[in-house]
Amino acid sequence: MSSPLHIHAGKTAMAHLRQHGLQAQDVAVIPAAAGGPKGLILQGLDQYLFGEWLPGAPRQRSLLGASIGSWRMAAACHTDPVAAFQRLADLYCGQRYPAKPSPARVTQEILGLLHGFVGGHEQEILTHPTQRLHVLAVRGRGRLQAPQSELSTKLGFASAALANLGARKHLARHMTRVVIGDSRDTLAWMPNHFDAFQTDFAALSTENLLPSLLASGTLPLIMEPVRQIAGTPSGTYWDGGMIDYHLDFPYAQMQDTHGAGAGAGLVLYPHFADHIIPGWLDKSLPWRRAGKGAHASWLDNLIMLSPSASFIRTLPRAKLPDRTDFFHYGIDHEARIRNWKLAISASARLAEAFAAFVAKPDMATVKPLNF
Repeated sequence: MSSPLHIHAGKTAMAHLRQHGLQAQDVAVIPAAAGGPKGLILQGLDQYLFGEWLPGAPRQRSLLGASIGSWRMAAACHTDPVAAFQRLADLYCGQRYPAKPSPARVTQEILGLLHGFVGGHEQEILTHPTQRLHVLAVRGRGRLQAPQSELSTKLGFASAALANLGARKHLARHMTRVVIGDSRDTLAWMPNHFDAFQTDFAALSTENLLPSLLASGTLPLIMEPVRQIAGTPSGTYWDGGMIDYHLDFPYAQMQDTHGAGAGAGLVLYPHFADHIIPGWLDKSLPWRRAGKGAHASWLDNLIMLSPSASFIRTLPRAKLPDRTDFFHYGIDHEARIRNWKLAISASARLAEAFAAFVAKPDMATVKPLNF
């Protein structure tokens, strides 16, 4: 029987796995992609990683996420991450909308979700002894700096999409990246201009944690933008996945600054796909896949875990949960919730496969990152 889990590794990570296997103390960074309901399929793996495996080797770890990825990483920073991931999944599945919800209605629903998820847990998230949370959001420039109407917002994003079609670097004229994160972790390997985008850094606080998580998952035109976030650059904020859909970052620039010894710079990436797309607007542009060109070496120390095609075929409708399900099921909320929860239950198989690999690494199952 084929494995439910695919493992891909960059060249440095591959060499490390061959020599040392995979130990929890080797993991320094965990990225978490945007992707809405797709992120639900990682719950079983997330609960095993953060509830059992990683706590066995405590060290400072940088957790970076955009959109639902930032919510997952916030769950990882709870005192009881297993319960937090369960609460996040239950609340996310429980979303209910009328046939044609307004942006205000969707925003209200997501605010309720986030209040139920992080409300009362802000302090434990921000003071976790080892995890360091970093939330990615996008701040508008040009027409998107402070749009005053739906039409001006549509025109702004249309201009951004056209610019991105020409070259990803042109999107930087329309958006900047904002990393709102734990001030105990400087992310020295991620300088301000590691790519074409201006990157601003701001400190997470109990005051801005929820607004930051909201902004990171604010879908353009589907939700109301977040106009200001305390302690961050002034402006209008949207979903961090617009720039950093799958978090294509210069991970290989990391240095071991925490005294963790050999292998301290590995990146473990639980992902719902077997490829990395830099930005949301690049989804339909296959030549924009990460791991190619001048930035290919960025992923040398990365290990990616993703569900296999054979596993996905066992899920309801033979697919991952995704946003199209809201349209497919319409107001039949119970059918959508039932099938999403069935998929989430199946995710325990991903955790079992990962635990088996850690206990007895089979390098024949590890494929090179080759997108």
